[in-house]
Amino acid sequence: MTERTDRTERQRSEHAVETVIRPRMPIHLGLTLAPLRRGGGDPTMAVDGDGSWWRATRTPLGPVATRFACAGGEVRVSGWGEGAEWAIEAAPELLGSRDTVEGFDPPSGLVRELHRRMPGLRITRSRAVFEAIVPSIIEQKVAGAAARDSYRAMVMAWGEAAPGPRRLRVPPAPARVAAEPYFEFHPFGIEQRRASFLRSAARYARRLEATLDMTLSEAHRRLRALPGVGPWTAEEVAIVALGDADAVSIGDYHLPHNVSWALAGEPRGTDERMLELLEPFRGHRGRVIRLIVASGIGAPRYGPRQPIRSFARS
Repeated sequence: MTERTDRTERQRSEHAVETVIRPRMPIHLGLTLAPLRRGGGDPTMAVDGDGSWWRATRTPLGPVATRFACAGGEVRVSGWGEGAEWAIEAAPELLGSRDTVEGFDPPSGLVRELHRRMPGLRITRSRAVFEAIVPSIIEQKVAGAAARDSYRAMVMAWGEAAPGPRRLRVPPAPARVAAEPYFEFHPFGIEQRRASFLRSAARYARRLEATLDMTLSEAHRRLRALPGVGPWTAEEVAIVALGDADAVSIGDYHLPHNVSWALAGEPRGTDERMLELLEPFRGHRGRVIRLIVASGIGAPRYGPRQPIRSFARS
């Protein structure tokens, strides 16, 4: 069945470029955009009390701050800055216009119930590959809270104030990340190994962004060819930047346990067991994971927590 393209209306105000998107499927902004946000302290994103979402990013035309607000089945998108036109054009994909649930018909059980309860969960396609790979590299083998703190510190130090009325920061430009020596990453709690991976990703940022024009299989191969990008990092990037609804993050510390607990009632799992349980949903395995994560279902956590190492200067 051919899907109808989202309809948009465009208007220009004195301070912002605006569009109204009438999506073909329900959209819940929080469920859809939350994976782009690296914790509540992420200076590149914000949520207002009325449920509208803000995002600062870099585009091929320059920095932009974008606001998304739902009302009556429509999403009003406003953009400020040099990249406003680009962001407005990209907004439907960010909100899941390429996402489709065709072929996703889970049997009676938890997954079907979660899908029924969260019809507005769309798989986003941010089209910002470098911006997705930076926090993913920072999160390698590091506790979540520490990684989020590191990312926030980097953005605050090397990013720039976003355009528009909301106080946000635009993520650091690839040129800035590539130019910094590894020891300048230490105040952010990032050691030499991850610093070298970040600098490499920055040097090859254009090749990373070229994955947007590739098939998903080609894009995965391009991502994994980069030093320091293994299966986990590539999948983390693919599901948010490339809109890959089948992405499964292999090598995650908690994910196999949570999936095994949700789908089989087993408190501990392995990557192999997780893939076995997700196999019936192939094509939508990433969607199933998103549903489980969004539901808050998590395996019982018993055992010592991993110690947090600090690489910051004293």
